[in-house]
Amino acid sequence: MAKEDPTKHLKEDPRGQARRRDRKDERQEEHAKGSVNFSFATPAKVEEIIGRTGSRGEAIQIRCRVMDGRDKNKILRRNVKGPIQLGDILMLRETEFEASQLTKGGRGSG
Repeated sequence: MAKEDPTKHLKEDPRGQARRRDRKDERQEEHAKGSVNFSFATPAKVEEIIGRTGSRGEAIQIRCRVMDGRDKNKILRRNVKGPIQLGDILMLRETEFEASQLTKGGRGSG
């Protein structure tokens, strides 16, 4: 029968000294094992594409309807980065804030 190593809870320090493993080290090891952690999100359906925004037009402003949760059926204006089309489902981390209204400015208007 193999004996359990009494120093397994100690971690080697760069200076060659053994130190106790803290909780942060344990969490990093657990995360490395492949466990998946999701944050809470609320689904929202894209109902209208308003236009492009951002300094280079890299974001798209949309209107979406919240489908679940506390703010069910609330319509929000959001900025989205990446490809999007009508009917897509977004997972929103928060439903409290809206993006500012898109102005009809642009190059040469001024």
